[in-house]
This record gives sequence, structure tokens and C-alpha cells, in this order.
Amino acid sequence: MLAAAMRGRSLAAAGGKLVQKSAAGVGMTTRGLAAAAGGRQFNRTEFRKPDESKPKLVLAYSGGLDTSTQLAYLVNELGFEVAAYIADLGQDDVKTEEDKEEIKRKAELSGAYAFYCEDLRQEFVDDFVYPMIAANAIYEGRYLLGTSIARPAIGKRQVEICHNEGATHISHGSTGKGNDQVRFELCYLGMDPNLKCVTLWRDPTYCDKFQGRQDLIDYASQFNIPISQTKKHSYSEDENMLHISYESGELEDPAFPGTEDYPGMVLKKKSREIMDTPDQPVDLTISFESGIPSKVVNKTEGKEITGSLEIFDYLNTIGGEHGVGRIDIVENRYVGLKSRGCYETPGGSILYAAHHDLELLCLDREVMRIRDQLSLKYAELVYNGYWFSPEMAYLKHSMEYAQRTVTGEAHIRLHKANIMCRGRSSPNSLYSEALVSMDEHGGFDPTAGTGFINTLANRLKATKKRDTDFGTNW
Repeated sequence: MLAAAMRGRSLAAAGGKLVQKSAAGVGMTTRGLAAAAGGRQFNRTEFRKPDESKPKLVLAYSGGLDTSTQLAYLVNELGFEVAAYIADLGQDDVKTEEDKEEIKRKAELSGAYAFYCEDLRQEFVDDFVYPMIAANAIYEGRYLLGTSIARPAIGKRQVEICHNEGATHISHGSTGKGNDQVRFELCYLGMDPNLKCVTLWRDPTYCDKFQGRQDLIDYASQFNIPISQTKKHSYSEDENMLHISYESGELEDPAFPGTEDYPGMVLKKKSREIMDTPDQPVDLTISFESGIPSKVVNKTEGKEITGSLEIFDYLNTIGGEHGVGRIDIVENRYVGLKSRGCYETPGGSILYAAHHDLELLCLDREVMRIRDQLSLKYAELVYNGYWFSPEMAYLKHSMEYAQRTVTGEAHIRLHKANIMCRGRSSPNSLYSEALVSMDEHGGFDPTAGTGFINTLANRLKATKKRDTDFGTNW
């Protein structure tokens, strides 16, 4: 396999495009390779021609020890031809071209015949993050769904790559105890019921063979796959533009670290400790159009930011500088376990606060109450993996309808890990200063209140009479 991969030049799988080979044998990226359906463009590298007698599989790949070992196992033990795929959602792992080249090199050494590195940042923000924020979807009142919402974004492109490659099988590296296995596979099957999922961490043979980290290291070494054998901390991270999460390892004790410092980089990668934040606050004006952010103005510095991706990047940066969006929580996993997670979501936290503040000005009270009930279900569906489901399609339409009037500006101050709403305005405002003023009637008839209150009190009076008659004192 490696000998074939080291050839100087090879043809790409479609269109007869040439793929140049570097001295290390890793194919240079072939851009603009159109999918068979929909004309979608991919960022594809071919290392060698696949054996057409073997089934093709697309693996969600990170370049780490787990998925590199799984890739090698799928190729060498199970006989698949594997295309490795990594999604760029703004995580540090693919921040530079050097990072991407290193992951690509590991994919080739692990046995992949092709490699995809897909920049999904714009799509992630526009089609997943912003609609979720507009829906005010927060899981169990605190979790902003940073990992959960990334899974359908990753899975959607993975299914599209399966179609591009003619692959019949699909795989991910998620464990058998977590939510991600459910999220990925419901996404796969919701988009294409004919795909066959191969989940190694639920395969008894695989689990027996790899009892721990050292077993993975030993197997990877057989194929000269470069790995890092040093790990200062046992917690795991999951990062994208929306957030970074920390869980497992030392963090499995829900009381740890108590009054001590968090280990390693926990709650330190996207935001600052409160004592390290600026002493001076920053004032932002965030504009929304139909519930979607359209502009940010830093009033303190006189800076204006437009463009959906640029807005989110900027809010992450300024929010992190001021220490906002840091939480340490216990949550209920879909698989029935409680888990502890630490999260940094600076930009998302700012947008949730600003958007909700503007909604209170623009939305009818009863519409908002119904929307709030649907928001709980929306968050549950995102968390549990039902992005591609009929009930989610229904909720999306409902949320879009409710957001038609949520246009205007929210004025926000960031200071010492606090997000303070300091004013809001909208051309669609339902607020009447004349009606609410204590200095004028403004068309409001206070005498109507007597009958209104008496009517509302009818059930209270009836209940009190009954309890008095029966001698019950609640």
C-alpha cells in the first residue's frame, strides 16, 4: 500500500485530475472535485487507487491515536478501502496548513486511499449555529450545545463524501458510552438509510483487542503511524468555533477541583480567568435581522464587523478577553448517564444574551411563551441527535416564522465575565412608552382594571370558599 502511495503522480478518482505527490508521499490537495449529486465541491487528496473489489468506507477522522488506529484496523483487519475525512470547524487542530498536512500524512500512513479536509466554518455558523441561537435552544437551562450542534454539520458532509466516493459504509470514532455515537448515526441514517455504520467501540472483538491506550500505541507502531505518547492530563477536549469542552479523566469526579485550580488548559483556551480580564469594560452594539446577527459595533474602540463568520470570530475573541461564557456543569446524557463537562462558549454566550434581550422587545408575549416551550424541544433534539428528523424540520419552520420581527439592535457591555444588557431598539418594537409611562395615561384606561381583576379572581375565590367550608387550610 505504502509503495503505491509513494508514486510520483496519480490520477484523482474523478475527472482524470492529476494529484501531485510531495517528497513524503502525501498527495497535494486536489480542489474543486465535483460530487456526483448537486455539484458540491470537495477538498480531496488521493494517495492511491482503491481496490474496487473491497467495500469503501468514509471515516470521520481526527488524526489522533484512536482514529488512526481505527483506520488501520478497518483497512488491515476488516478489509475496507477507507477515505479519511476531517471537518474544519475552527478547531486548533487544523489551524495551520502544517497541521492539516500532518493529519493528512497520518491518514496515508494509517492506510487511507484518500483524504478530505473540508472547511465547514461558514456553513457551520450560517446553517447550524445561528438558527440554533435564534431558537433560543439551551439544554437543561445551561448547556449551549457546542458539541451537539457540530455533529450534524460534520455528519452531513461525511454522507455527501460517501456519495462522492460511492462508499457503502460509514464510521466514526465515538465511544459506546457517549452521546456522539447516537448523534452521528442518526444523522447518517436520517440522510441515507442505505449506509451501513461500522462502530468499532461497540465491536466486541475490537474492544477485547484494545483494552487501553498502550494497546492502541502498540498497534499503531506496527504501521509506523506517528503518535504522541506523552499526555500530561487524562481529560479529553472537543473544540469548534462555538465552544471547547473538557470532560473525562480527572474531571469525572464532579467535585474536582473544588477550590483548587483546574488541571491543564481546562477553561483556559478560549477565555481568560476573571482576574486576568481588562479592568475597563467594552460596549458592543449587536444588530440582528430576523433573529440572525448581521453586524457588531465595538462602541469603545469604534470598530465595525460584518459578515456572519467574521462576527462570530470577533465575538469569540472579545468575549474570551473579558472572560465570558465559562461553565462547569453536570448534564444528563441521552444514553442514561450523568456526565460532568466544562465549557467555554464566549461568542455564543454573548449572542444568546443579546438575541433574547431583543426578542423581549419584538415578540408578542404569547408567541414567546409557546416559542419557549418549543425551544426546550429544539434543544433536546439537537442534544440527542435528531437534526435530520421530521420533528426538527417542523420546529425549524416554526422558529423561522417566530423570528420574522426580531430585527434591531442590542446594546451589550462585557466586564469581568459578565454580559450586561444595557438597551435595545427595533423598528418592530411592541413597546409603547406612552402606554407604560407613569406620567401620562397614554390611552390606557385604568378603570377597566377593576372588572379585569375581579374576573381573574373568580377561581381563587371559589377555591378559598371550598377550603373554608371543609375546614382545610392550605
